[in-house]
Amino acid sequence: MKKLGLVTLGVIAGIVAVANLGSLIGLALSALIAYAGIHYYRKSESTLLKLFWGGVLIIGLITAISNVPAFIGIVAMIGLYYIWKTWNKEQDDNIIEHKPSDDPFVNFEKQWDELNKQ
Repeated sequence: MKKLGLVTLGVIAGIVAVANLGSLIGLALSALIAYAGIHYYRKSESTLLKLFWGGVLIIGLITAISNVPAFIGIVAMIGLYYIWKTWNKEQDDNIIEHKPSDDPFVNFEKQWDELNKQ
């Protein structure tokens, strides 16, 4: 029953992430514009250029903040990652690991090498 819930949540989160893909691309472009604004703002020396790149930075930040559907898409992608990790964790619980034992019949080669070294 737990896997059915994970599959259902995964499908819903996947649909939400794909539906907001355009907004995510818009957020990435807004972040790129804001990054360019702050990068060139710090490099410019004249006041006029600082005002221009400061304006570019503010425009990039405003468009990034106002892009609410992209934040919903980011939350859906985080949910997909959590579901994927939970799904893989469940599958790894069934693995039985073989641990070396101290039985001389199991580790005969190891014991034989130790005897031959002396």
